[in-house]
Amino acid sequence: MYFFVKNIKKSYRSDNPVLKNLSFSMSKGEILSFVGESGSGKTTFLRSVSGLEKLDKGLISLNGTVLNSENIFVKPQKRNIAHVFQDFPLFPHLTVYNNLIFNLDSAFKKNIDDLVGVTGLETLLNRYPYQLSGGERQRVCIVRAIIREPDLLLLDEPFSNLDKKIKKSIIDHVESILQQKKITTILVTHDINNILNISDKILVFKGGVLQQYDSPQNMYCHPSNCYCAELLGDLNEINFQGKKHYIRPEHVKIVEKSKYKINIIKSLYQGKDYKVKATHNLNEFHFYSKDSYEPKTTLYFDFDSKNLIFFNKKCESYFT
Repeated sequence: MYFFVKNIKKSYRSDNPVLKNLSFSMSKGEILSFVGESGSGKTTFLRSVSGLEKLDKGLISLNGTVLNSENIFVKPQKRNIAHVFQDFPLFPHLTVYNNLIFNLDSAFKKNIDDLVGVTGLETLLNRYPYQLSGGERQRVCIVRAIIREPDLLLLDEPFSNLDKKIKKSIIDHVESILQQKKITTILVTHDINNILNISDKILVFKGGVLQQYDSPQNMYCHPSNCYCAELLGDLNEINFQGKKHYIRPEHVKIVEKSKYKINIIKSLYQGKDYKVKATHNLNEFHFYSKDSYEPKTTLYFDFDSKNLIFFNKKCESYFT
């Protein structure tokens, strides 16, 4: 494989490892979203891959070169890895343009015009970092990293400060550039909604442990545990054939009569239809509808059993 990590472990305290024997691999050009809640070890993982943290044990290999092992540690500046940090640092005394070309090999200057154009930086090239908004600085950092066509691109919450109006456009353009340049990318985030379409694979991480590593479709339809399922979207609990099952809101069908009853709390308009919040057996319940329902209305629902998600007791929480 082009990039792989094997049994990597990192601790800041011996009794509380941040990374616990993490292993996975990627093909060249793949885009991986590394997803987990704050404090789960995502940033520590990125810093370990880029060489800013030394591992306790394990192996990291990129493009045929071992970067970390028991006897090998390649310095960060020798790894050809671009790392876009959460705090998007720029040289304060340089303009945007000079930040982009700082220490840039002449072979990569051909990338500047296209990247500046698709990310909307044309009017900002002569400004200094203090004259930019947080979202604008973030875009500059992303462009500065991609220009250099690294062997591996690490993005730490890269779209968190972007204006909602331009976020989708920027994500689409970044995805197009990464695919065109075949840049292998690991995108760390806690916001799953914006990266389902951009990702070839999703890795769900919690408590230092890999919970699931799969395609977005398999992750959504066949989650390995409740934590993965809820991370990717709402989940409704129902009793089916005497066992606890779950179903996604989009698979709920409102019918005239059935043994499954819900009580409406409120209807939230979302532009095309309504997301309806209700209760079922004292649990919160969601479904989508073209119609709005009054609070306290009683409705009945049904579903196709093939859309049910079932977890055994071992998989109801998460792996430790």
